[in-house]
Amino acid sequence: MESKMKIGISTCLLGKKVRYDGGHAYNPWIAEALGKFVDFVPVCPEHECGMSIPREALRLVGDIEAPRLITINSKIDYTDRMQAFSKRKIQELESQQLCGFLFKSKSPSSGMERVKVYPPGGGLFQKKGVGIFAREVMNAFPLLPFEEEGRLNDPSLRASFSVRIFVMHRFIKLTSQTPKASALVDFHTKHKLLIMAHSPDAYRSLGKMVAEIREQTLPGFLSSYTEQVMKAVKHPATRARHQNVLQHILGYFKKDLTAFEKAEMLEIIERYRTGQLPLIVPITLLNHYIRKYDKPYLAQQYYLNPYPLELM
Repeated sequence: MESKMKIGISTCLLGKKVRYDGGHAYNPWIAEALGKFVDFVPVCPEHECGMSIPREALRLVGDIEAPRLITINSKIDYTDRMQAFSKRKIQELESQQLCGFLFKSKSPSSGMERVKVYPPGGGLFQKKGVGIFAREVMNAFPLLPFEEEGRLNDPSLRASFSVRIFVMHRFIKLTSQTPKASALVDFHTKHKLLIMAHSPDAYRSLGKMVAEIREQTLPGFLSSYTEQVMKAVKHPATRARHQNVLQHILGYFKKDLTAFEKAEMLEIIERYRTGQLPLIVPITLLNHYIRKYDKPYLAQQYYLNPYPLELM
């Protein structure tokens, strides 16, 4: 990429000692692998809203949908302060053109899901809450890719997040200056197979939308297209969907591959489908055939190169 994308992130994930106990939650994949390709915009909402390091631990208390942020022992309520900070910080973040946000899991301020919420009178917690700051950010930027560091240990979730932030980055670059309709058609063309792998329904509906682009106002098209694309790539790209796209790509070589090459490719796709091989194996072989047999349409498909190899 010519310029690095910007990703919001909980500061502690970069190794900064800002947590309530004076520690950090350094994540090597985020800081070292992803960090090669992004500029992080760190946020520690608890410290930045005025709390000390170290500080008394907090918890969410009350209603699941609108809990209070309260210190465990002294029962000081920081909800209003955190919400006021969140609104100020979101105004700052709006100018950053973020391509995603990585939150600290389980945090009462920054956890994006399954945060413990305690009943006001004491008793068993429910793991159904959302951190106060995280909720405000996700409401303010509904199309942004969000993830927690703990979930990135799952290869499929890590791949999904990587795909989404790079799609967002490419779209922000495209629309940084008002693009022509032809540039938007080109963007969509290069993402066709990627969209197909995540949502065949979106692949069909977006194709119709782009075909009628000159019948729409550009601002209206951009708003609707961005929303639908980002929702589409949020859908899990299952092995079955990948198999469908891989076989679709193979169809472009029906006049080129030898019988042995075709049989080998079909075997590799099947072994991927059954979980015996990772996706990068059929992708690598298809990229070899694209170069060997000169397939310019496939060569430009982001499905085959959705993000840097170092992140796979």
